[in-house]
Amino acid sequence: MVQMKKFFEEKGHGEFQQYQSLQISPIHVHRSKAEHKHAIFILGKEIASVMTLDEFSGPGRTQVRMQELASRAVDEMMH
Repeated sequence: MVQMKKFFEEKGHGEFQQYQSLQISPIHVHRSKAEHKHAIFILGKEIASVMTLDEFSGPGRTQVRMQELASRAVDEMMH
């Protein structure tokens, strides 16, 4: 997914602000599994957003689902 992010950034598509605000990447081994899980879902949501703005398309539905999973991951981190 990070490679997809890099591809879109190189093409000038997407800023991935929410993912970047997490300040976590696959090499941050000191971060918890829950934090990485949350970051993956946020990144997935933002990639899907770049792919389409149409919420009824496959990527649009993926974006919505990734946001749901990211929210659930946050809940897991808090408990």
